Amino acid sequence: MRWNPHEIEDVPPVVLIVDDAPENLAVLHDTLDETGHTVLVALDGEAALARARQAQPDVVLLDAIMPGMDGFEVARRLKADPQTAHIPIIFMTGLTETEHLLQALDAGGVDYVTKPVKPQEVIARMGVHLRTARQVRRGELEQEQARNALDAFGYATMTVRERDGRLMWQTPLARELLWRYCGTQAPETPEPVLQWLRRHVPDVRQGATAPVEPPRLTLSHGPRRLTFRLHRAVGDPADAAPNGEGGEWLIVMQETSDASALQGLMQTFGLTAREAEVLYWVAKGKTNRDIGDILGASPATVKKHLERIHAKLGVETRTAAAAMALQRVPSLSERAAG
Repeated sequence: MRWNPHEIEDVPPVVLIVDDAPENLAVLHDTLDETGHTVLVALDGEAALARARQAQPDVVLLDAIMPGMDGFEVARRLKADPQTAHIPIIFMTGLTETEHLLQALDAGGVDYVTKPVKPQEVIARMGVHLRTARQVRRGELEQEQARNALDAFGYATMTVRERDGRLMWQTPLARELLWRYCGTQAPETPEPVLQWLRRHVPDVRQGATAPVEPPRLTLSHGPRRLTFRLHRAVGDPADAAPNGEGGEWLIVMQETSDASALQGLMQTFGLTAREAEVLYWVAKGKTNRDIGDILGASPATVKKHLERIHAKLGVETRTAAAAMALQRVPSLSERAAG
């Protein structure tokens, strides 16, 4: 997994998905996340333009038909803006007439996939266009700008040098989070992070031909949690020892909380605030009576909320509802780990 700053093809891409009904793309989102991509979402054209300018994604997956500003207009504006003109755009469309496909290409799209989208097909198409696009995005400056931009979306990054555990680089959000959770500042790497890194790097290196992401580290601070994800080796290969050790490792952090889990349930499934609270506690294994005690409601009221939740999720049992919630809203299942 040794990475050269001039071989950006090895870096998992940042993908911006633009769709006014993101629940229709849940499988695609989950597959991209599981394969190491950083996934950002915009629900309308204006949000897409703003996020593309700020986060500088590697590729945009763009719904063609949306209310208000449609995908064709979004593509034209992205291509007209020097800050985003280089980003490849792949349209997602249910339209198959030649004139619509030509319209997508004329608007600046490099390719299209038809709905319902097939995640593996999307990943394959992205790979083709990313290899071309990244040839013009080489250099450490572009990478640093992209990582800094991720701060705005709750992702913080840092690099740690393996041979001495020195924190070499961090984004502003990473600096804030490390101080809040660990009370440390660069160049000191928090001891739990250092222990976790040294415990799992040998396994990652041995599995370089078929890399498997190691377990994530989670630190707690009251009701909030900070999760660390080991991404890959970075930096100058000259810093590494002949056996491959001694380079730097890129670590991505994200903070979550019970509040974010509730918000995630509401957005993912279209629930009311109270329905989200009920599903949250169902996912935690609580009975209707327990949930009623927690929320100050009767078990009968909780049952009515649960019936509406079942209808919205398209399931028949609380077990199925809990399983779907845990699968689609990862912050529900995060626990402190060492």
